[in-house]
Order: sequence, then structure tokens, then C-alpha cells
Amino acid sequence: MKSILYAAAIIVAATPALAQSDFSKVEIKTTQVAEGVYMLAGAGGNIGLSVGEDGAFLIDDQFAPLNEKILAAIATVTDKPVEFVLNTHYHGDHTGGNEPLGKSGAHIVAHDNVRARLEKAKAGTPAAALPVITFSDTTTFHWNGQEIYVFHPENAHTDGDAIVYFRHLNIVHMGDAMFSGRYPYIDIAAGGSLKGYIASLQSVAAMVDDDVTIIPGHGPLSSKADIERSIAMLKGVRTRIQALIDQGLDEEAAVAADPLADLNEEWAWQFITGEKMVRTAYKSLTAK
Repeated sequence: MKSILYAAAIIVAATPALAQSDFSKVEIKTTQVAEGVYMLAGAGGNIGLSVGEDGAFLIDDQFAPLNEKILAAIATVTDKPVEFVLNTHYHGDHTGGNEPLGKSGAHIVAHDNVRARLEKAKAGTPAAALPVITFSDTTTFHWNGQEIYVFHPENAHTDGDAIVYFRHLNIVHMGDAMFSGRYPYIDIAAGGSLKGYIASLQSVAAMVDDDVTIIPGHGPLSSKADIERSIAMLKGVRTRIQALIDQGLDEEAAVAADPLADLNEEWAWQFITGEKMVRTAYKSLTAK
């Protein structure tokens, strides 16, 4: 499936050390977010980790070649095995480690559409990499003394997004429903939309208080204020692109108008350039 390969490829290409898929140079950085909860950053999406007496609970797992490094990082904070892996969506930089973890006995959990998309992948997804537990709207884990609430927001990054809320610790792992401080990648081919992306961010902002800690899919640990900044930026993008559409401009003319010029210095990055954001917004807003 083209979109799963593209999504993984953009993260690899965005990291100089991975330009030739040389995962040997990747280091896994472990950051404690709260007692028993960590963020692991390496290549691909940020990993969330809950540890305690019940065992390790992992949110996303990056790429298969990094599995041993990820397990080594986990071993520095717990001697318990990984019991659950929650995929926030189906892209390869978040699900690439499913197979080795599944083979080791971890139970993989995801939205219904994640399993469906992985099953349809052209390259074929090994059975061990498929979610064995799926949900449509919400599910809750009572694990390591925590209530871990998982919900599917309005289609944002994809049609299988999951957001994970550690209620007692006031921590939210947003997967790629948040790219902190940068334009988001919205996978329209996989059901994502600009409208849904804004709505998803708004749903989290309405749910949390000012002291919440956000683990984004990509970028540093963030805050509610960072969510609100992303909402304001994306609303501005929507307003500007919709105005061009209403004027009758086609996609190429909209790109040529450079409507996001003043935003690009702050929000553009290697993959989602100003042009890419214009094209994404245009396609999303004109989709039937």
C-alpha cells in the first residue's frame, strides 16, 4: 500500500543518519515523563512506555531493525516483558516493530482500520505483526495502576488514529494526530483530512487542563498551549486555502499564490514544506 510505504519513507529520508536506511547509527533516547511513564525517541514516531508490576505497555514501536535497541532501552527502566503494544495508526514508522514484538508474545492492539490496512498492504503483513485486539471507538486498559483510556478521534492523520490518555497522570500520547511545532502530514489517501485534524486537536484541548503533558507523534514533549498553537495555525491554513478555492483557483494556481509564505519559517520542515501543506489542504478541502 503506497501510503504506508510513503509514510515510513518520509521519516527515514528526513533523518540524515537514515538516508541509506542505516539504523545502526540510531540511538534511542529515553525521557521520563512521569513516574512509570517514558517517551522513547529514535527514528520514526515517538514511543510511549508504561512500566510497572503488570508489565510493559508500549505505544508504537518504530522500525523492526530498531527492535533490539528499543528493548534495550526498555530494559533500563523495567525487567518486565512487553505485554501490550498499542498502534496509534498503521504507518510503518509506528508499526514496523510489530512483528518481532508479536513473535515475542506481546499483544498488539489498534483501531479496526489499522488491522484492515495492514492486511491489505501490497507487500503483505506477517500474521505476527497484525493487531490481535481491535476497537472501533474507545477502549480502556487498567494497567500498572493506571487508567489508560484510548479513543478514536475524528479521522485526522488517517482513518485509524488512536489517542491515548493516562487519566491519573495527565499525559496524552497523540500519535501523528499531532506533529509538534510543524505542519502535520495528513494522509488523505488513508482517510485523513484537514477538517478532522483540526477537530481531533480540538477534542484533546477540550479534554485536558493546562498542566497536561503531550507526547506528540513527532517532536518534543509538548503542552496544551502547543496544541492550541497548532489549531490556530491549521485554522489559518484552512481559511487561506478556502479563500483561494472560492476565487476559482485550481491547485497549481493556489500553490503559485504562496498563501502560507509568512507561516513557513516557523512551521515548514523537510517533508511538509509550504507547498506540500498548500497541496494537502487544497486536496482535503476539495475532496468529494
